[in-house]
Amino acid sequence: MYDIFQVDRLIDLWLSEDIGYCDLTAQLMIDEDAQATFHMNARESMIIAGIGIAQRIFKRYDPTLSVTTLVKDGVRVEKGTRLLTVSGSARSIVSAERPTLNILQRMCGIATETARYRAEIEGTSACLIDTRKTTPGLRMLEKHAVVCGGGVNHRLGLDNGVMLKDNHIAVAGSITKAVHRARQKLPILTKIEVECDRLEQVREAADAGADVIMLDNMPVAQMPEAVRIVAGRAKIEASGGIRIDTIRAIAMTGVDYISTSKITQSAPAVDIGLDE
Repeated sequence: MYDIFQVDRLIDLWLSEDIGYCDLTAQLMIDEDAQATFHMNARESMIIAGIGIAQRIFKRYDPTLSVTTLVKDGVRVEKGTRLLTVSGSARSIVSAERPTLNILQRMCGIATETARYRAEIEGTSACLIDTRKTTPGLRMLEKHAVVCGGGVNHRLGLDNGVMLKDNHIAVAGSITKAVHRARQKLPILTKIEVECDRLEQVREAADAGADVIMLDNMPVAQMPEAVRIVAGRAKIEASGGIRIDTIRAIAMTGVDYISTSKITQSAPAVDIGLDE
């Protein structure tokens, strides 16, 4: 889900960035009263994410446009599938085309890459989750795309949970002290996660009552021992250096979550076109 009020503010920025004072080419080449119908088509197989955003961009630019979405977020479509139809002012349609395609191609690309990673751990108990390594300003939409692709969101922001990293632990004096300090004033439903890169840290974090323990860049060979040490007392997240060719081996160790920035930072945009 996403906040439509924030989305509208983003759309205004995208339109202002791309169009400026006016679409000069459209003004010169298309009559003011010209009407047209265009179809948005998938030019490759993909998972859909952001189709409602695409509809909203056209309507935000010109409320008189008629926009019909033909697919839903989260579904896989094949090459040639018609995704959306927009009718009305030809000037308005071509002027809003690029911002619409830009965000839809980006979001569908993330959803498609997420689905590719998710397929690699099918049949295991591990859950694929994202990170805060997102495009500035687009986190809400990129994390929505992750969910469309079958992943799960980690923290949306720093205010969504407590994650104790090495610097926090150093200031507190130890993992145990850091967890106890955080627990004293923590809202009752908020979890504490502790980042660990060594097995002795995993043991201390579990003993201290951490809710989630992150195995940060820990060798895969050590992960089963980390799972044994925790023994169900906390959820375990594997993170750092996750690749498409390593994720299944990590999932097989018994960890609960696998987080990777690859599904957001490295996802290629998919190919979508707007044709008359």
